[in-house]
Amino acid sequence: MIKIYHNNRCSKSRCGLELLEKSGKEFKVVKYLETPPTENELKDIISLLSITPIELVRKNEAIWKENYKGKKLSDAEIISAMATHPKLIERPIVINGNKAVIGRPTENILEII
Repeated sequence: MIKIYHNNRCSKSRCGLELLEKSGKEFKVVKYLETPPTENELKDIISLLSITPIELVRKNEAIWKENYKGKKLSDAEIISAMATHPKLIERPIVINGNKAVIGRPTENILEII
């Protein structure tokens, strides 16, 4: 089943959700700010996306700038930061089986649904 990691306060995330609704396909919404992914779940997501952990970080968030920017962090520390502060996770993330994309731009989602 398709899964979208969604933040309703984000316009890109809302666009991604709308695209999935219009697709007619069944999907599950994960409100990741309310139910943050664990470090292991983040590792799995990062693996499916075929990116490095830092590529999933929203580097313009105040939390990142105040606590992490400019520091030499390991992948494990970056993943821990995202698990602790889920607001740092880029959004939306859409997963369909063993494929995943970040829905920026929203059209990326079309590649896997």
